[in-house]
Formats: sequence, structure tokens, C-alpha cells
Amino acid sequence: MKELRSYATVTGAYWSFMLTDGALRMLVLLYFHELGYSAVTLAFLFLFYEFFGIVTNLFGGWLAHRFGLKSTLVWGLALQPLALIGLTFMNPDWAPAVAVPFVMAIQALSGIAKDLTKMSSKTAVKFLVPEDQSSSLFKWVAVLTGSKNAIKGAGFFVGGFLLQKLGFDYALWTLAGIIFLALFSSLALLPRDIGAAKAKSKLKGLFEQKREIKILSAARVFLFGARDIWFVVAIPVFLASAFEWSSAQVGSFMAFWVIGYGAVQASAPVVMKHFTKGKAPGGKSALVISLMLTGIMSLIAVLFAQDMATHIVVVGGLLLFGAVFALNSSVHSFLVLDYADGEKAAVNVGFYYMANAMGRLIGTLLSGLLFQWGGVLWALAGSAVFLGLTSCITLFLPRGRIKER
Repeated sequence: MKELRSYATVTGAYWSFMLTDGALRMLVLLYFHELGYSAVTLAFLFLFYEFFGIVTNLFGGWLAHRFGLKSTLVWGLALQPLALIGLTFMNPDWAPAVAVPFVMAIQALSGIAKDLTKMSSKTAVKFLVPEDQSSSLFKWVAVLTGSKNAIKGAGFFVGGFLLQKLGFDYALWTLAGIIFLALFSSLALLPRDIGAAKAKSKLKGLFEQKREIKILSAARVFLFGARDIWFVVAIPVFLASAFEWSSAQVGSFMAFWVIGYGAVQASAPVVMKHFTKGKAPGGKSALVISLMLTGIMSLIAVLFAQDMATHIVVVGGLLLFGAVFALNSSVHSFLVLDYADGEKAAVNVGFYYMANAMGRLIGTLLSGLLFQWGGVLWALAGSAVFLGLTSCITLFLPRGRIKER
């Protein structure tokens, strides 16, 4: 019962945070697009968000190992309202030379908050499920990750809606209030010592990772880079400019994509058991799915280049991509916990999500650059190349689960 209450508290806090995170991303993207900022400039607004995610995941895992996961979760939840309220001080009349660095700095704070919360929430599941129950671990991780992405998708819709109905500043204050509720709940309900190690690790141990963790992390860089190359700037701006969709319509599509993606993630254990004969997935599952993703994105790029039913190719193709991507991401999220070493789990997961953030940083920058240079086609082609690299790296993962060999 205690474990179930802790899991519910962690999940609720994570949901609250990701709702505001999705809403904030859409608010910033659409607001500054309306102010006339270019695709490259829009990408730069998120660079510090992703860069500080790399640093936060690396050191956040070590901090959680020393002070416990409750501490790092609470720190993440406390920083997000500061970022949200801080953005209300931005003046739309500021010159870009002033506005862009200001927003980048605020986004850096939000990136730190997001990755502290994410790393803490996902690692906590490792300590709430008995070590010998790998199938249960897969289910719990899938539900947490899938529901989180569904909530983040709802955040995209909320962000577009609040911007249209309340304006930029009032929308940010509303989101800050949601996070304060999650912060107080976590302080009151989570056990103090969850995830805290008896023996304190040294900083030099951050890069002393198992071979499987390093390979999985390298694959994660290109997997999430592939997603964000088209997702962060290219597709939202393309929908708003080429298809002439409103802010609410763009937000709704992005929301629907992420909600569907999250729903597939949550149901991944049910889907995957038909292919793994009821066992938890291993490296072979990750490889097969990444190859499927490479084929899907390559086909989308080719059909788009041929100017064949552009609306159907872009919208329908990315929905199909999202479903398969969700399975791949869910398997990765399970494998990192399965590969993780007991009390060192927070350090392992932190290293892995550092790679995740690095992929998002690279993908975010390329999303703006490729779209600026060659339109959405270049973004789609770049995504296909990154997915091919993901498949090549995944070849080196153990075919089955380590604990079954």
C-alpha cells in the first residue's frame, strides 16, 4: 500500500509537471512565431533548455544517489514555477538581442527543473517494484511514461488554448499554480529516503557505466534527435505557414500526436507480449522497432519529395511514426532500468537521460537549421538519417535481457 501511494504521488507530480512543460513549449513557440521570429531563432529559444538538461541529468543522478530521489524531485518542482513566473517579465517590445537571451536563460531554468523531475520520477519506479518482477517493472514504467506523454500532449493543447484565451502572462501564472499543488503534495506524501544510497558515490563514477548502458544511451541520442529534428520547429511552423493553421489548430495537432504517442507507450506491455511471448523485451525488440521507424520516416520523406497528397503524408505519416516511436521509447525506458545496478540506478538513469537530452539538443538545433535551409523535407530526411544511425548502434545491444543470459 505504501509503495502504491508513493507511485501515485510520483505519477501525479510528474503529470502536473509535464502538463505545464508541454503548455510552456507551445506558448513560447507560438507566441514568438506570432511576433515574427524566424525558425532558427525559435530553435535557439530552446537550446539552453536542452543543454542544461544534459548537465542536469548527469549530475542529477549523482545528487539523487547522495540525497535521495525525493530531494531531487522537490527541487525540480520548485524551480518550474520560478521559470514560468520569470517569463511574465518579458516585454514583447524588447529587441530580439535582448528578448532572445532572456528567454533562453529562463528556458535553461525550466530545462533543469524538467530533467530533475523526470529523472527522479522514472528512477523511483525501480525502487518501488521487487527486483525479480521484470514484467511488472515494464508495466509500471510503461504506464508512467505513456501517461506522462499523454499529459504533455494535453499540455500542447492547453498552451495553445490559454495563449488564445488568456494571453501570454495569465497563461503562465495559471501553469505556475498547478505546479505549486504538485510540490506541496510531494513534500507531504513521499517517503524521505526513497532512492537514497547507503554508500555515497564519488563524482568520478558518473562516467563509469556498464557497456549496455553506454550503448543504449548512444542509441537514445539519435532516437530522440530524430524525433526533435521535425517535431520542435519544422512541423509546427510548417503547419502554421504552409497549411495556414491557427495557433489552436497547431497546438491541437501536436497535442493529439503526443497523447496518442503516450497511449501507445502505456499499452506497450500488452502490444509487445505478442512478439516476446510474454517475456520482457530485450535488445532484439529495440532493434526491430528502430528498423521499422527508419523505414517509415524514409517513406514519408520520399512521398513528400514527390508532392504526393502532402496533407495525408505529413499528418498521417507522422501519426504512424508516433505509434512505432512510442513502442521504441517504451522499450528503451524499460531496458535502462533493467540494466541499472541496484543502488547506482539513479546514476545510471541520469547518464542515460543525459544522452536523451543531448539528442534533443542536437535535434532542436537541426530542426531550425534544416527547416531554414531546405524546408520541412530536409527535416524529414535528417530524421531518417538519425534513425538509421539509431539502428546501427542498437545492433550492439544484447539480444535478450541481461538477467536471462
